[in-house]
Amino acid sequence: MTRQASFEEVLSFIEEARKGAFQSVNTALLSLYWKLGEYIGNKLASAEWGDGVVDELASTIARRYPGMRGYTRRNLFRMLQFFEAYRGQELVSAVLTQLPWTHHLLILSRVRAVEERQFYILEAVRSKWSSRELERQIRTNAFRRQLEGDKKVSAVLTQIHPRASEQFKNSYSLEFLGLSSDHSEADLHASLLQNLGRFITELGQDFCFVGSQYPVQVGNQDFLIDLVFFHRGLSCLVAVELKVREFRPEDLGKLTFYLEALDRDARKEHERPSIGVLLCATKDNEVVEYALSRSLSPALVAEYRTALPSPKLLRRKLQELYSQLMPEKVQRSKSGAQPMRAKARSKRR
Repeated sequence: MTRQASFEEVLSFIEEARKGAFQSVNTALLSLYWKLGEYIGNKLASAEWGDGVVDELASTIARRYPGMRGYTRRNLFRMLQFFEAYRGQELVSAVLTQLPWTHHLLILSRVRAVEERQFYILEAVRSKWSSRELERQIRTNAFRRQLEGDKKVSAVLTQIHPRASEQFKNSYSLEFLGLSSDHSEADLHASLLQNLGRFITELGQDFCFVGSQYPVQVGNQDFLIDLVFFHRGLSCLVAVELKVREFRPEDLGKLTFYLEALDRDARKEHERPSIGVLLCATKDNEVVEYALSRSLSPALVAEYRTALPSPKLLRRKLQELYSQLMPEKVQRSKSGAQPMRAKARSKRR
């Protein structure tokens, strides 16, 4: 082992210890916030405390621990909100401490529906989103994009890669590219390369970039695949073809040809069959279903979006999703029933 290799090994020990220490501190901190939220909630619910007592508590903590930040009146009520949002939810409580407090504040302040909060918590842990990326995923409504209809994949893809459907989305938000409405395929391709890191984050976990305009030779002819990635979890190459128009059935034939070329000439012995993704501006789901039903290639069709939907549309879509996931609560709100949070506040008064 060279001296530099030895140094790198030592540095890896230090880095591992730092990560472990951070996780331990984060776990202890969130456990404390949970306990404080529960305690304050019980005091307020029993009318033993009023809201003004929380002000006194914040002042007392500031006097006892001068210079220690994070225990203002506002933050103490955030701890209460943290506890009230997730108590009794075993699915989520097991992973709460795996996210920093800043992530939880983002989710609590911007997401209302219970199932939507659960989605962002679990996905942020799974995909290791930074707070900036989490904010972008919430802003682009990743929850709605994940749930809007069945994914359009070929039967062969499901047979060869049973887990593949979990790794891909129905639509991808590319608003960070800043493209005009009349952008060309060359514009889209160039912008994706300039923002490759953000595009990979949008694609999801385990995607590694292999090449752009990836060359394959068949017979005496040369062909170029728009983008090629490798998916570590699925252990296969992923060919991405870009279309700045609506999906057409003939697009699938070209993608099938590329996948055959990749599997014959580029795939390693230990790798599994390649997957193809047609990333289109729009798609007619019925046309896609017909095209994929007889396809012998592991392929799927997805949309991309270069602009965010209007706030009005987002609110309407979220209401539709919420009514599907929790119809009883929506029905009670329509009948004039007071929301749980409003009830809790009125009780404190």
